[in-house]
Formats: sequence, C-alpha cells, structure tokens
Amino acid sequence: MRSRPTLTWSPGPDVLSLEPGTTDVAPVADVVGAGGVVVLSGAGISTESGIPDYRGASGSLRTHTPMTYADFVGSEAGRQRYWARSHLGWRTIARAHPNEGHRAVAVLQARGFVDGVITQNVDGLHGAAGARDVIELHGNLDRVICLDCRTTSAREELDRRFREANPGFEGEATRINPDGDVELPDEVVRTFRLVDCTTCGSSLLKPDVVFFGENVPKARAERCYQLIDDARAVLVLGSSLTVMSGFRFVRHAAKAGKPVLIINQGLTRGDPYATVRVNLPLGEALTTLTETLVGQAS
Repeated sequence: MRSRPTLTWSPGPDVLSLEPGTTDVAPVADVVGAGGVVVLSGAGISTESGIPDYRGASGSLRTHTPMTYADFVGSEAGRQRYWARSHLGWRTIARAHPNEGHRAVAVLQARGFVDGVITQNVDGLHGAAGARDVIELHGNLDRVICLDCRTTSAREELDRRFREANPGFEGEATRINPDGDVELPDEVVRTFRLVDCTTCGSSLLKPDVVFFGENVPKARAERCYQLIDDARAVLVLGSSLTVMSGFRFVRHAAKAGKPVLIINQGLTRGDPYATVRVNLPLGEALTTLTETLVGQAS
C-alpha cells in the first residue's frame, strides 16, 4: 500500500486538497478480481439515473440545506415544508431507473467478485438493478414510519393519501434534491395539507430515511462493520465520504490493513486511505471493470 499523502483542509466544507486520481481501472480490477469485496456507494452512482448528488461540482448542498431531524420533529411547519416539497420530488425518484453503474455492481455480485453492498443512497436503485441483500445505510424513500407507534407503510400509500388531501396541488419543481424534495415557494408550501398516521393518529409521519442530524440505527451500523471485517477489500463508488456515517467504514477497513479502492469524480475525504483512486464517471468505469473481470473469468 502506498504512503499516505499530506492533507490540506480547505476552509468551509470537509474537502481534501489532493492530486487527481488515475483514469486506469486495471489496478481496481486486480483487487476486485480476487473476490471478497464490499461495495460502499454514494450519490455519485445515481447521478446518471437523473438523481443529483449533494457535493459534486453541481451538488445541491452548494445552494440547498437539507431537512434536519430537529427541524422535522420540532414543528408542524417544518413537516409541512418537507412533505409539500417531497410530495412532488418523490415522483421523480420513483420514476428513476438503474443505470450502467448499478447494473455493473449487480453483475459483479452475481459473479462472486462482490460479497456485499452498502449504499448511502435512499433511492433503492441497487436493489432494482438486481443486487442482493443491500444494506441501505440511510434507509429508503419507499418506506414511511410513524415516529410515535413505529408502524411502517409504503410510500405509495402515503402518496395516494396526500393526493386525496390535496386535490389539484401543483408546484413548479425547479430542482430535485437527492433526499427527494424540490424547491417550492413558501406560499405554495403553506397550502399543503398533512395527513396523520392511520394506526395511532400521530402527525409524526416521516420517510424511513436518516435525516441530517440523525444517527444510523446501531444494528444497521454493526451489520456494516461485520461486512467490512469479513471483506478482503472495500470499493467506494461515487461518494465524497464527507459524512462520517460512511467514512468510518473506510477508516475501519484501512486500519485493518484492507485495500481501499475509490472510484469517484472529484476528491473525497477517504483519499488518504486509498490504495487506488480512479477519477472517472461511474457508468464508464464500472462497465470497463465488469467487462474486464467477466472476460477474464470466461
């Protein structure tokens, strides 16, 4: 493993100032070809499906502040703002289809090169592409949970109830965000009517995803650590690793001496721990990787 470069932290966001990575996926193929790899994916793998990321060159965190857990549970106005925007934005997420990157991960898993998939995404596209037993670190927008009685239900059902409670509700969705909401004027948001839990009547219905300021469930995090412990290597796909919930698994793997492979357009917080860093679009890189490995195995 190569020596770690010196870190220079820039002011503001947690971004590393390092030299760009290689565009050659051969070193990644050398490691993945031996099997025992765990994939850790982020928003960058879904951008080619039309879902933007938070921290890329055009990432929405540059102009958008995601809903926090405290804001959501703290006021009805906060929940109204979230659900009005998410009611429109979720339709875009629900219509999204897996891209070449998602399909490549599923193929690599089916061929025995990848043992497990951990995703920071909430769009369900890895599963839709055929990947098995995906650990959705931050949950899935397809599910809804009541924070009082803990009943879960399908997002499609809540969408139906919202449409019934808000006939004719429309807004111009100027931008879709990775958490499934859109930008809407305040005057439009204030017209949106919320619905309550059908089990207990609580107003605390929430998408079954981890908001900013909320912790990943302990049991889920422990499953991820176990996957990392059992793996030979970790392959990071399309994540800046800025959020500790994903970054900690890279540090854990590196501390154990396991190779860390990163494919991402742009710098990541995990770059100092990387054995190989590839700077390419995910669809292109993973298609090449899959064709190489499947061709070698034929």
